[in-house]
Amino acid sequence: MLAGMRFSVALILMSAVWGQVREDGKVTFSLKAPEARRVQLMPGGDDNGLGKGPVEMARDGAGAWTVTVGPAVPGFHYYWFLVDGLAVNDPGSKAYYGWGRETSGVDVPEKGFTVGDMKDVPHGEVRSYWWHSKVTGMWRRAMVYTPPGYDRSRKARYPVLYLQHGSGESERGWTEQGKVNFILDNLIAEKKAAPMIVVMENGMVAPRAGSAAVAPGGRRNEAFGEMVVQELVPEIDGAYRTKAKAESRAVAGLSMGAGQALEIGLKNQEVFGWVGAFSGGGRGVDAGTVGTKVKLVWMSAGSVEAARMKGGRELVEKLKGRGVKAEWHEYEGTAHEWQTWRKSLAEFAPRLFGK
Repeated sequence: MLAGMRFSVALILMSAVWGQVREDGKVTFSLKAPEARRVQLMPGGDDNGLGKGPVEMARDGAGAWTVTVGPAVPGFHYYWFLVDGLAVNDPGSKAYYGWGRETSGVDVPEKGFTVGDMKDVPHGEVRSYWWHSKVTGMWRRAMVYTPPGYDRSRKARYPVLYLQHGSGESERGWTEQGKVNFILDNLIAEKKAAPMIVVMENGMVAPRAGSAAVAPGGRRNEAFGEMVVQELVPEIDGAYRTKAKAESRAVAGLSMGAGQALEIGLKNQEVFGWVGAFSGGGRGVDAGTVGTKVKLVWMSAGSVEAARMKGGRELVEKLKGRGVKAEWHEYEGTAHEWQTWRKSLAEFAPRLFGK
């Protein structure tokens, strides 16, 4: 029955994801599939703001299937459709790399939280930087944010934040789902954060050279920390006008990336002076072995996920007991999702580099 099936979506705007969100916070999804016998909406995972899935969609006489859910929790949420059991993306949504594949997404605005909005301020640039890693034996791509005025101020040098995504995502996550460039643009314009370079690499795929290939969407990253410290940091210092010292370098990440940030940052305090862990990374760190050179260890979680993030809270207290400057932050009503991580970045970035 899928052969020859036609798909289309209503409410196409500049970005259809915004066209689906109503003023009351509810979200309407629509898919035209006249030959389908059953269509369902599938929100991505349990920690999403669209509700538990799959959700049955209703068919009209013209073969368009629709459903309205919500009010949705503000923030970014992955989803897809199940058409007679086959998972398909929404042709009216931009695709984002999440869940180990290209996936549809919807962004529900939160009233009063505008730091990630595109505003009339000077804007930085997001660049693709290709480089070769001997540690992994791979050509790699880093996404690099340079602050407003970077190309005009040829003598200026900048601190660097190495910022990691979560499991199932890629180096595109922080720019496309996380709005890192707009968050930094706005914070810098308001003089709340120091102008900085932000480097984002693929923490899912970093096998040691000569090991088995990584399956599409798979996770193989045992050499990631070694690659970052031995290769990526010198590569960025050579290609960009950085301040090449620990007090001018930070490493942070979300979920899987939070664990990577703690592992890399706390064990390499001669390289990184600031460490941020959003929604993860508390377990497995022996606070008794952590040095005290680090200027700040900053950890966070959403209140909905805070119970299972208690390891982070406990780590902060243990680090403080050792004389390490450490902080714990929670965000009311958010879960293990991008609204928590956007808010974390918006609060973490102003703490960096002496600002």
